[in-house]
Amino acid sequence: MGSNKIRIGIIGAGNIGGVHIREFSKLADSCEITEITDAYLPLAQAKAQEYGIAHVAASPEELIQSSNVDAVIIGVPNQHHASLAVQAIEAGKHVLIEKPMGINAAAAKQILKASEASDKVVMIGHQMRWEAVPQLIKEQVEAGELGKIYTAKTGWFRRKGIPGWGTWFTKMNESGGGPLIDIGVHMLDLALYLMGNPKPVSVFGATYAEFGPRKKGIGTWGTPNWNGTYDVEDLATALIRMEDGSTLTLEVSWAVHMDTDNTPFIHLMGSDGGASYKGASGKLLTEKFNRAIETDLKKPENDEGERLRLSRHFLTCIREGKQPITSVLSGYTNNLILDAIYESSRTGNEVKLNWDI
Repeated sequence: MGSNKIRIGIIGAGNIGGVHIREFSKLADSCEITEITDAYLPLAQAKAQEYGIAHVAASPEELIQSSNVDAVIIGVPNQHHASLAVQAIEAGKHVLIEKPMGINAAAAKQILKASEASDKVVMIGHQMRWEAVPQLIKEQVEAGELGKIYTAKTGWFRRKGIPGWGTWFTKMNESGGGPLIDIGVHMLDLALYLMGNPKPVSVFGATYAEFGPRKKGIGTWGTPNWNGTYDVEDLATALIRMEDGSTLTLEVSWAVHMDTDNTPFIHLMGSDGGASYKGASGKLLTEKFNRAIETDLKKPENDEGERLRLSRHFLTCIREGKQPITSVLSGYTNNLILDAIYESSRTGNEVKLNWDI
């Protein structure tokens, strides 16, 4: 590809599309946003004008087929991820898909299959892996400082944070679920990564909807549609067992009556040490000379930010033909676990994961 800039097309001009435009614009020496589209074209036109994007495509299909686009970024509601990603991969484009990879495991499997038949880079946008503190923790895990990680606990309790009540966020057939698939997928992805990517084999979980159906627990993200529907959970809890015997507890809510600071967290418990992550800070914990020892981890003051690192990683993988850290297999693994949690909640039973791909 030489010194040529990677040409990017963006599908979805909403909140997340705007984030991608801002971040990739900072990497203008190696890429250029050439096209944008949205289901609501005036929104795409406004973004194009604001950021100097040359062309507004009339449809996702037009953008995907454009000879002026090398890589496609998909930032649209979850139900459309698979069809657009598969189209883009089959059209010979590199693809960056916002999380979750699919609305469910069946949709994620379609993307996995298309990716396996292609030599293009397909990456999932799990930006939390690129946050400064998790990266510091990952270094320590890989250096063996924690020993064997036998259990971990992760979660994100929002006290009053239901997004866009009555919009696609709260409709099962458009989003795939509530906080479990919205913010739970981030925590699940990051925890598995920090644990060293053990293979999950079974899940026991439960989901609850105590706030949403009564129009309580409403947050500030998105614009509510009070004539819409709410048929997703507002709290989920699960225990995930790995092939090596280690376990992960996952708990998330959009709304809950509890003393919470609304901050995502992960606790890794290892034989030789532990690590805790909470928001922008963390700790390494161990025992030396019969004493409890802890080391604070902080985000550097001049940190360029996780989204910029994620964007650069995508471009680097394209240039060097590398597999992204957040690969399609990692995305599929997340979807497989989420499906199993919903199934376990429905049946009341433990669910064994089916790895037949």
